[in-house]
Amino acid sequence: MILCNFFELMMTCLFHFRYIGKKQIISARFREKSSWNEEKSKTLPAQRQRPLVTRSVAAIDTSSSATFLPLTDTEASQRAVLEANMSHEVGLIVLDVLGQYCMNFKNQLDANDGDNPLMLKVKEIFITILQFGQSETLYKHTFASLRALVNKFPIAMFKGSSTLVGDLCVEILKCCNSRVPSTRNEACALLYLLMRSNFEFTGRKEFVRVHLQVIIAVSKLISDADSGRFQESLAIVNNYANNDKAMQNSHFPSQVRDLTKKIRTVLMATAQMKEHENDPEMYVDLQYSLAKSYSSTPELRRTWLESMAETHNKHGNYSEAAFCYIHIAAILAEYLKRKGVYPKGCSVFKSISANVEEDEKGVKDDGGMQDVQYTEEHFVDQLEKITKALEKAERFELIGEVYKLAIPYYEAQRDFTGLAAAYGHLHQAYQTVLKVMMSQKRWLGNYYRVAFFGAMYFGADDGKQYIYKEPKVTGLVDISQRLVSLFGNKFGVDNVELIRDSGKVDQSKLDDKIAYIQISFVKPYFDDKDLEERKTEFERSNNIRRFVFETPYTKGGKAHGSVDQQCMRKTILTTSHTFPYVKKRIKVMYENHQELSPIQVAIDEMNTRVKELQQVTSKISPDIKGLQLKLQGSVSVQVNAGPTAYAAAFFGKNQEKNWSSQHVWELKQVFKYFLIACSECLDVNAKLVKSDQFEYHEKMKNNFEEMVQHISELVGENVLEELPSMKRKSSASQVFSVISDSTGNIGY
Repeated sequence: MILCNFFELMMTCLFHFRYIGKKQIISARFREKSSWNEEKSKTLPAQRQRPLVTRSVAAIDTSSSATFLPLTDTEASQRAVLEANMSHEVGLIVLDVLGQYCMNFKNQLDANDGDNPLMLKVKEIFITILQFGQSETLYKHTFASLRALVNKFPIAMFKGSSTLVGDLCVEILKCCNSRVPSTRNEACALLYLLMRSNFEFTGRKEFVRVHLQVIIAVSKLISDADSGRFQESLAIVNNYANNDKAMQNSHFPSQVRDLTKKIRTVLMATAQMKEHENDPEMYVDLQYSLAKSYSSTPELRRTWLESMAETHNKHGNYSEAAFCYIHIAAILAEYLKRKGVYPKGCSVFKSISANVEEDEKGVKDDGGMQDVQYTEEHFVDQLEKITKALEKAERFELIGEVYKLAIPYYEAQRDFTGLAAAYGHLHQAYQTVLKVMMSQKRWLGNYYRVAFFGAMYFGADDGKQYIYKEPKVTGLVDISQRLVSLFGNKFGVDNVELIRDSGKVDQSKLDDKIAYIQISFVKPYFDDKDLEERKTEFERSNNIRRFVFETPYTKGGKAHGSVDQQCMRKTILTTSHTFPYVKKRIKVMYENHQELSPIQVAIDEMNTRVKELQQVTSKISPDIKGLQLKLQGSVSVQVNAGPTAYAAAFFGKNQEKNWSSQHVWELKQVFKYFLIACSECLDVNAKLVKSDQFEYHEKMKNNFEEMVQHISELVGENVLEELPSMKRKSSASQVFSVISDSTGNIGY
């Protein structure tokens, strides 16, 4: 403890005697004098009351004494030299003390493979020296001391905790990026020594620890790295490896080249990130590609996933940030599985996200796992981090799935504090689920299909389609303006054009000099089986990968026509991964089309109306405002042109002969279920309506009866008499089964 306090004192000396530069010294000198006088005035005894004139003179004297003339150039230079010499001398004394201690107390520093408080303090002192601006001479002495440390303590460096080498690598790489050539050369020599010593320590097989820690350090420093100076430093390290005669007959030179190649890849990606720093989707895509390239090395992949989560949080994409944390937890689970600690591995996250197992099961025993020490405690800490992120993303239902993984650990450890906190958080989460299900005021995002055209501007993305997940209730106008502004700033406002319709684009008719963006609103697509399994709105917003959008057309070539001429093309898009994911845009992999005839369009539209009405009445506590809006849109004469127009266009002897008898029968069945749904809504409204709305309810009831009568005349059946018996038999599944055959399982 005494030694640790002594080392702390040395670090304090380094801080207070650090050299801060000539300009800072002059400005600090003024602040020092001013603050000294302020402190002095606070400590002086209170002055007695004096005559007015005397006090005025005293005030003038005090103010004049507090004014200091600026230092002359000679005085400033002398003071700067004194400060520099003092800083230099303190640094040399500290290095001398460290050297003496490391030489005489090796066993104490090697205790527990170097993972002890004394070695930690020694490391912190060296890092403190490197972090403060030092003279070239002191840097040379510091690097010489570090080389002695590496040679004297290989066990602590390459067998104990990886944080020792990791923290050193961060500071060494900063020096490799220094403006001073001599500092860069010294840093390169130390970095090469670390690689070589690690290689020798493993019996001339590999230098995994230094390899991983260097890549991690580069990942942390990408925003501050100067590519030119860094490339020069990498070339110096390569030259050391190529000219080291003792290593010519080993794999060491090729492994050094492999490491420097990976660093250059990261630097290239960094340069691209700087180009796209205002394009959040492209920026995250670049981070994603780097994370994917390190899928076999858990620590590196984790580093990039954490970087992605930070980017998502910055832009308010909380669901994507939460899923980055989920993938990190899956990495830990898979690591623990390979160590025989957690048999299930990343497959435990299958119920949360279908992407996890596919992405994270690729951890290989290639050395990427040898230098990390994850435990079940790390895993559970990550799970707790996920629960907080999911709460922020308003995906409360998934919190329970995460705690299913954490609670067994708490139980095994008899951690009753952890159990109490977990069950308390669960209680709060499920209470919130009930509230949002009652209020229907949770928005988990809108989806848009975005297609890019223009090889000159979009390169490999020319002709590609993506599904963009936008937060909350982002509208089509909002995303259109954002993307047009984004690419307008990038390519020039006059070179970007928005394609406003959702139809198929003939690229041969496009101008090669223009960047085209086509944006269409899409909805998640579900077939009958999906709808049976996904009961809640949340289930229909989680683990989704199929989307649909509609393109109206007529055989005459116009987009819109009369009811009996209006056709529809449904485009179903399938993405490579499910939403939510670690990124907010996912590439479209497959595209299918369904062509609907006018009567099939009518069946589909009426089916949608039936489902909307049934959703309103199926709630435990129906929202009377939402109920009345849906009801009014279905039965009021002035707005029910849709249902009555469909009935007039497709029912009756003169009309039915123009269409398939099967389709006509299906449309009639859907109409009957539509009337049932309207009748049930009226029944619910009658129970909820207050006295001041009774007249309004009676008016809607009369409109409904008129509509039933009109449809009965067109159908040729007295539908009103059939309603009571049909209502007893009706169910959502019956409606879906009736209509699905003709429209190709359209149940989104």
